[in-house]
Amino acid sequence: MKFTRLFCCGLLPLLCAWAGMVRGAETARPNILWLVAEDFSPHLGCYGTKEVFTPHLDRLAREGVRYTRAYTTAPVCSASRSAFMTGMYQTTIGAHHHRTRNKPPLPDGVRTLPQWMQSAGYFTANVAKLPDGLGFKGTGKTDWNFTFEGKAFQSSDWSELKTNQPFWAQMNFNETHRAFRAPAHADPAKVEIPPYYPDHPVTRQDWAEYLDAATALDVKVGKILEQLAKDGLADNTIVIFSGDHGEAQVRGKQFCYEEGLRVPLIIRWPKSMPAPKQIQPGLVDARFIEAIDFAPTMLALAGAPKPAKMQGRIFLGDRAEAPRTMVFGARDRCDETAMRLRTVRDDRYRYIRCFTPEVPLLAPNAYKERQYPVWNLLKELHAEGKLTPAQAFLCEPRMPEEQLYDLQTDPWEIHNLAGSKKPEDQAALKRLRAALEKWIVDTDDKGRLPDPDAGLPAVTTPPTRRANQPPR
Repeated sequence: MKFTRLFCCGLLPLLCAWAGMVRGAETARPNILWLVAEDFSPHLGCYGTKEVFTPHLDRLAREGVRYTRAYTTAPVCSASRSAFMTGMYQTTIGAHHHRTRNKPPLPDGVRTLPQWMQSAGYFTANVAKLPDGLGFKGTGKTDWNFTFEGKAFQSSDWSELKTNQPFWAQMNFNETHRAFRAPAHADPAKVEIPPYYPDHPVTRQDWAEYLDAATALDVKVGKILEQLAKDGLADNTIVIFSGDHGEAQVRGKQFCYEEGLRVPLIIRWPKSMPAPKQIQPGLVDARFIEAIDFAPTMLALAGAPKPAKMQGRIFLGDRAEAPRTMVFGARDRCDETAMRLRTVRDDRYRYIRCFTPEVPLLAPNAYKERQYPVWNLLKELHAEGKLTPAQAFLCEPRMPEEQLYDLQTDPWEIHNLAGSKKPEDQAALKRLRAALEKWIVDTDDKGRLPDPDAGLPAVTTPPTRRANQPPR
């Protein structure tokens, strides 16, 4: 009896308090909502783009951190997503060819990010179903070039998030994926056309439609953020916005220039939780971030360890790793076009190595010819001799084996310095060439091996489903 009274009066309250602390620790872990735009470069108002109207994402940037040098490791969706959803280079895990038929299994010790998050005690969702009042749906896109065991997501329904915290949820938006069908806002006469495209009504109209798609994307993101607040989740949810790879333009998607690999990245920390030292409202962060860094960073924010094989680096929190001094990228077969490109950039230069110079940039590609009006315009104007040297470069019958660009003096990557005699350019060429060769070996780049789909019909890019999107 005396022991029972002692337990009730002394130990039991302590145990209850301990249990409460455990429950509190569980609820104190942040939710994570990851918003992913398809085929989108940093063309937002907060990045300085004109003729785009993105007040919601601009506000998210003011309330969080805007990253100016975030890069995917592939310029096409299936390869890029295979990388950032595992924290591994797509070339390491054999997921580098765009939509291959013979998908390899994930190597031992490699899993999808939502599976790692489930092991950390998180509820995972790839949100497609939204409250009826929002008037649209998520795409539910995965598009991975590998097979794996188990289940990545536990739900696709937004309504299940509130009752299953902490949650890790991803939502995908296809507005900026072709074909563009957003309501018209941008003035084609005022949009800024990169100099490697002809300044032509077709180009201006197409670029305006791309920016209008970004404006439509912003409207949907605004509704999601409003719903997050309405559900009482905004104050304990980290919001991350990024692109899956760069813009769906001729020299963007599927190529290894800045516009194919650089993406927007915005992270907003919840107000009710202490923020890492790297997070301050309104901060602009110029560190190099590779998209494979998202996975280990999200795991770290969830309090989980970084998996032993994961190649990405943690960039937030007390366990943040050394900042990158270089970022790498790779392009392999896309649809029916077999091409192998590898690239690395540092603070000043971008180096591109082409292992298939006999394949021209405008090599036959049914998807591009069907969906990219400027792709066909370039060919027409080139035949008529109406292109500038920078534009005609895209129509050459061969690609240079090596390209080197000084991004400080040539941000559009027009002047190839691979043949430059300047000592600083030659030094950069040798340094980046060596860095890329080392990366290929160190990461076990599977692009050195035969294509498992060689000789088979290509899995071409399917039409993108449009959810509640009016025609232009």
